This record gives sequence, C-alpha cells and structure tokens, in this order.
Amino acid sequence: MTSPVGLHRVLAPGGVLPQAAQRLDNAERIASDEVRVRVERLNLDAASFRQLATKHGGDGAAVRAEVLAIVEARGKMHNPVTGSGGMLIGTVEEVGPDSPLGLKVGDRIATLVSLTLTPLKVTDGLCRWDGTGEQVPCDGYAILFGRSIAAVLPDDLAGELALAVLDVCGAPALTDRVVRRYDRAAVAVIGGAGKSGSLSLAAARRAGARTVGVVPNDRERDLLTRAGLADAVALADARDPVALSEAVKQALGGPADVTVVCVDVPGCEHGAILSTADGGTVIFFSMATSFSAAALGAEGLAADVTMLIGNGYLPGHAEFALDLLRAEPAVRNVFTARLAAD
Repeated sequence: MTSPVGLHRVLAPGGVLPQAAQRLDNAERIASDEVRVRVERLNLDAASFRQLATKHGGDGAAVRAEVLAIVEARGKMHNPVTGSGGMLIGTVEEVGPDSPLGLKVGDRIATLVSLTLTPLKVTDGLCRWDGTGEQVPCDGYAILFGRSIAAVLPDDLAGELALAVLDVCGAPALTDRVVRRYDRAAVAVIGGAGKSGSLSLAAARRAGARTVGVVPNDRERDLLTRAGLADAVALADARDPVALSEAVKQALGGPADVTVVCVDVPGCEHGAILSTADGGTVIFFSMATSFSAAALGAEGLAADVTMLIGNGYLPGHAEFALDLLRAEPAVRNVFTARLAAD
C-alpha cells in the first residue's frame, strides 16, 4: 500500500517519515499516486554546500564525489552534517493515475519540497558539475509523492534564475506575514545580500517596514547598497552577538521588531535575539541554526521574543516570490550577481 507522504519508500529505519529516513527506495517504477521527474538541475541549499566546500577546502572534485556518495548511500540528497538538502528542476516524465498534484507529462517544474525527502537517482555521475557552486547540472530522476509540492516553471524566467528564487520562496512569504502584524515595523535581515535575504528585505519593505540589511564584508555591503533594497546597510559578523546587536540598533535607532536570519553559518542565534526588541519576533530561515541554542539563549538572556522556524511553505509562496523578482529590479540584480558568482 502506498502512502501520500511516502512511507512506502522508507527503507531504514522503519516507522519514520522520508525526511528522517537514513535510506529511501529510489526505484524508477512509480506507484499510482506518484510522479517521476527527469532531473535537469539540483540546487543544494546554502548551508549544505558551504559545509561541503569548507570540509574539502574548496576542492570541487571532492565535493562532487561526496554529493554522489550521499545520494548513492541514502537514495536522496540529505547532507548528514547539516541535515539539509535543497531542491531541483526537471521535466515530468510519468504521472500515476491517482496523483493529486495536477501535473502532466512534459511539464517543466521545480520541486518545492526538500531533497532530504525526495527519492533521487543520479545517472550521469554529475559529470557537468565542477563542484564549486550550489546549482548542479544533473541527469537522473526523482520521485514525488501524493503530498509533495511542485510549481510549473514560468516561461518568462530562465530555469536557473527561477530555481534560485523558488529554493528560498518560503522566506519572503513568511516575512510578509509577520511584518504585517506590526505598525511600521523595524526589520533587520541578517544576510541581507543573499537569496533569501534580498527577497525578505523586498517583502518587508513592501509590507511597510523600515529595514536594515546586515552583511559580513565590504563586497556584500557594496552589492546590497547598489541594489537599494534596504533603508540602511550594516556591516557585522553575525556570530558576534554584541557587535551584531549594536550594528542593528545603530542602523534602526533601536532594536528590531522583526529579525530575519538568512545566513548559512552556525552561531548566529544569540546575536539575532539580542538585536530584537522585547515583544518582537525572530524568524530563523537558515538550516545552520541550532534551535536548542536559540531556545536556551533566549532563556538565558531573559528575552521576551517569539521565535519562528521558517519551514519553507506557505500557501502561494512560490508565486509571491516570483512576483517580487519580477516587480523589483533590485532583487533580480542581486540574484543575477549571485548566479554569476556561482
């Protein structure tokens, strides 16, 4: 019997959902409610790629070999260190008769569920990828379940650009929802020059907020300043709690009502909490976040803040993010620069 959440694909251990599984069945044959996608490109999430690149000292061949080893061993792309994966784009090649996803053969889609729960088979050895960027040209196939989520790629955007946006589309949607609860909120986006950060800044501004984008170096400060996405740009190491909070307070004239964490390095939890006013909200989008450190840190700081985990899904999140990209040239410029750098 098949399961709409993919329990029938779990090989080990028993009794867990596919995301928590150590190994998935990535067999090509689909069940009646599944969809098979011919994969064109993977997008590794930022935390996972940074961990792999750091581990191997920027050796792209070694990074490629480890990604292949992970997929071979686990039947999915699920980084065992960061616990994260990414997403993919591809073309639908078979649809089970009972699939509720509304997809048809030939649709070019982006999956909006993590690679950590998506059965995946790589068939080309990733021979077209040099291992030095997050986007991975790939041949193979992936399986979607009855409760998976996917979006048909828009005709007006290049696949690589659409993939980069859809990879982080939950961030601006949740930022918009939270910021609109406040009256003229002051918003700090940690990692404001990144993909999720730039979209979150645009969403916060559209929702009427005053914004500061926090970046770690002069290059990203220049990129964000040229883009004009934030009312202020601050330079600070997000892993230095005091320096980060002082930079935010100086830029905004006080602590933030909403702090959005979009960096891909660990150790940023306490600085985000210190940067946020009592009664404010911290949104953690980074997969490098230690949620125990966040909870215990807030307790130790006697910080009256609400902390949210950005789970990557809100109804309408894909179209919301794509509309921001279309409407905000500054966002497109940031994404274009990021893709060129990769």
